[in-house]
Amino acid sequence: MSRDFLTELDTSAPPGSRAILVGVELKGASGAWTMQDSLDELGRLAETAGLAVAGATTQKLARPDPRTWIGSGKVRELGELAAASDVKYVLFDDELSPGQQRKLQAALGDGVRIIDRTRLILDIFSQHAQSREGMLQVELAQYQYLLPRLAGMRAGLSQQTGGAGVGLRGPGETQLELDRRQARRRIAVLKAGLEEVKVQRRQHRSRRERSGPPVAALVGYTNAGKSSLLNAITGAGVLVQDKLFATLDPITRRLALPGGREALLTDTVGFIRKIPHDLVAAFRATLEGIEEASLILHVVDSSHPHPAEQIAAVDEVLAGLELSSTPRLLVWNKIDLLPGQDTLLLLAGRHELSLAVSARTGKGVPELLAKIETILREGLVEVRVALPYDRYDLVKLVYEQGSVTTKEDGPEGVSLRALVPAALALMLEPFAAEDD
Repeated sequence: MSRDFLTELDTSAPPGSRAILVGVELKGASGAWTMQDSLDELGRLAETAGLAVAGATTQKLARPDPRTWIGSGKVRELGELAAASDVKYVLFDDELSPGQQRKLQAALGDGVRIIDRTRLILDIFSQHAQSREGMLQVELAQYQYLLPRLAGMRAGLSQQTGGAGVGLRGPGETQLELDRRQARRRIAVLKAGLEEVKVQRRQHRSRRERSGPPVAALVGYTNAGKSSLLNAITGAGVLVQDKLFATLDPITRRLALPGGREALLTDTVGFIRKIPHDLVAAFRATLEGIEEASLILHVVDSSHPHPAEQIAAVDEVLAGLELSSTPRLLVWNKIDLLPGQDTLLLLAGRHELSLAVSARTGKGVPELLAKIETILREGLVEVRVALPYDRYDLVKLVYEQGSVTTKEDGPEGVSLRALVPAALALMLEPFAAEDD
């Protein structure tokens, strides 16, 4: 099936196209996040997609309306507001069911496009995916979102594609049935392609684990400053944008540690609230750097009004990836935006393994590098090996990945005592030397 089929999901618009935000606040809902916080985030998503926010409206309900999500009275009000504001897009802060989308579209007319939060995020992901795996994941998620919504997306879907021609008996397939069959076929092709990519990725990971330096992964709520921190401690020169999901495909750079060792540092996609779990699963490939990481650096925007809630949102995703046992360091970023030293001390004291830094000014970065080295060093294994002179490739690996305690040159080779990662220790077992 051609990807042109996905034009039904295209939310792209001329720059500056106007949009209205719609939020529902459920009575009795608790938590530090307010409706305004959620709409502010939706507004940033809209801006990332190239839309200009013309206004917002909210509705307080005991439970969402099963037909239109916001209720018939609010739908009429929304139609009047859209007409008065000359907007072409109405963005809902929640995922709408296919039926709700159809009824809202019918009520507001063809001149206005109804976009729910999931569809908007899918569009942003499609704009930012660059790697083959990332693009496959995006297209798969688009088709999975599209499939149950086909019935309301095309005019004339009840028209028969068959007929009473020679050799044909009974009615032909409807266009809707053809669309569904083509979508399912494309989903199967995408899943097969992803399995092929995953096999290749596992092979690459296995090779890195045997011979590569340790990996640390940057995770965090979107716009916490992960890419800025990557640049600050590696000199990577990665483009930094004040947009949600500015980083989608993982970016990995070499990190020189104070003691001379090297590590790999991977920047991953940021998270937001109210992102559907199946959408997180669809983009699991963007988190590939976390699964092989010896250390997770959880970057937090210390200047945000709700940092604890952002931390909880990221922790929930990490728990779903079964990464609770991986060592984790909380990095409070953007301390240059804090009002005073008392606030900084309060933040740093909330978690035992935490540091405060500013990627913009460089404050705290040397301490962060030293802490990374210390944590990675704790995972090293002590070895004593005798390496022949024709295996200087292994000597080089020991110096790159480990910490050499003693070195002696002998007539047949080099004797080393060092701390190295467990995977490298296994490679060195054939060259183990007995203790004196």
